[in-house]
Amino acid sequence: MSSPALNARNPRKTQIGFVTSRSGDKSVKVTIAYKTPHPLYHKVVNRQTVLHVHDEKNETKVGDKVEVMETRPLSRLKRWRVTSVIQTGVVAAPAISELDVAAAVPTKTTKPLAAPAAAPTA
Repeated sequence: MSSPALNARNPRKTQIGFVTSRSGDKSVKVTIAYKTPHPLYHKVVNRQTVLHVHDEKNETKVGDKVEVMETRPLSRLKRWRVTSVIQTGVVAAPAISELDVAAAVPTKTTKPLAAPAAAPTA
């Protein structure tokens, strides 16, 4: 006499946050930002929660907006898993080296190009 209500799984918590770190293989850190009033001063304060999340397919990158779902303990800290990538993060531009900057911006330490010397007149 098992009813469908007994076999149904409890609804699991879901959160939406941003990937802030790829800490290892199949592991990411997701930061969830929220605002709450200060208990004494009643000013709105920015807070954040960091979750250790399991990413089975290694599909997320830093900056991605993801949805995570609560799950059984997968390791000492991981209690969440990625269910979907909502929005991909902005791809960072390639790093600029110091030589590129020095070549583009003349400074006091860089020598200007030598102009052709004019013949002395006597």
